[in-house]
Amino acid sequence: MPQLSTRIRTLNSGGSDGWEVFYRARQMVESGTRVIELTIGEHDIRTHPSILDHMHQSAAGGHTGYASVPGVRALRETIAARVTSRTGVETTADNLVITAGGQAALLAAHIATCQPGDTALHVDPYYATYPGTIRSASAVPVTIPTRARNSFLPDPAEVDRIAAETGARTLLLNTPNNPTGVIYPRETLEGLAEVCIKHDLWLISDEVYDTQVWDGEHISPRQLPGMAERTLVIGSMSKSHAMTGSRVGWILAPESAITHLIDLSTNTNYGVPGYIQDAALFALNEGAWLEEEVAEPFRRRRSLALGILSEQNTVTAIPSQGAMYVMLDIRATGLSGREFAERLLDAKHIAVMPGESFGSSAAGHIRVALTVEDSLLAQALRELCAFAKELTQ
Repeated sequence: MPQLSTRIRTLNSGGSDGWEVFYRARQMVESGTRVIELTIGEHDIRTHPSILDHMHQSAAGGHTGYASVPGVRALRETIAARVTSRTGVETTADNLVITAGGQAALLAAHIATCQPGDTALHVDPYYATYPGTIRSASAVPVTIPTRARNSFLPDPAEVDRIAAETGARTLLLNTPNNPTGVIYPRETLEGLAEVCIKHDLWLISDEVYDTQVWDGEHISPRQLPGMAERTLVIGSMSKSHAMTGSRVGWILAPESAITHLIDLSTNTNYGVPGYIQDAALFALNEGAWLEEEVAEPFRRRRSLALGILSEQNTVTAIPSQGAMYVMLDIRATGLSGREFAERLLDAKHIAVMPGESFGSSAAGHIRVALTVEDSLLAQALRELCAFAKELTQ
């Protein structure tokens, strides 16, 4: 029979996608076992009823046909005004195209900037889909290793070296970061911007957690001198407004790139449903209270988690400054993150993500999603720490 394309057969490079613990936990739940799931970044609250009401009203009112492929103009204008206000960089609707979530935006950004076979850099540890997304664009993913002792921040000098050695075309950053919860400081971003300018790289900036900042300041690389014309920003309603299933994202880019990204959208999904875009517009126009309502539980749980972790010295936390996760160092147990997660699931029915699911730099770590109610999270973290201590004895 005909062969499938090499591209699709090698999205995961022929190996594991790193999510076996998650899949096994879900199988346990489906078989009736009670598991505390701290794996994926899914809110434990649903989309606000007012957003869903507006979505329903829009659909019932007839906005169910083909929507404008670049995106509903009013939504693009509202996002542009929001970006201008937050970053100080003048932005218009013509700098935006609406996509089917941030994931589709990541793929489109790499298709737009990479030729087949080009090297696309991304920081390790990384969101699990990054390598496959890059391969989907027929580019070659190359990681930038980082170190726990430096809070997994990329070293601009190392990026400079790897960019020179590989002839890289793009650099993908994610701040606030998933999986580490780290926010890249201005000094790091300025150093990376210098590397991008020196090597004429496109910078793809994944900023879907920009409303979840607990400590420090989120800076979009697009704000830095000389970067607006070479930066594509990925945004989304998923994390900011608990609209993960609605699939509303966007790419913010120079107008010259947006023209071609609209062509790509025309030839892929032909736009995002209009009634969903109308709901996103409503949500943004409601203002900060909706974003704060979604963010507050994670701010509170991050403080709760750090307080519990401070009561012992077996498990240590990477400084969590944003997003809905804490990254924990469990190397004192002598186990890999994968081994620890497997044994924790078997012994305590607590599911976490191994650090190795996000690349080799996070080996010996686990990621905990702060996505269950406070008392259950506290119980899980205390049991996790006690289990880790038992393993050291």
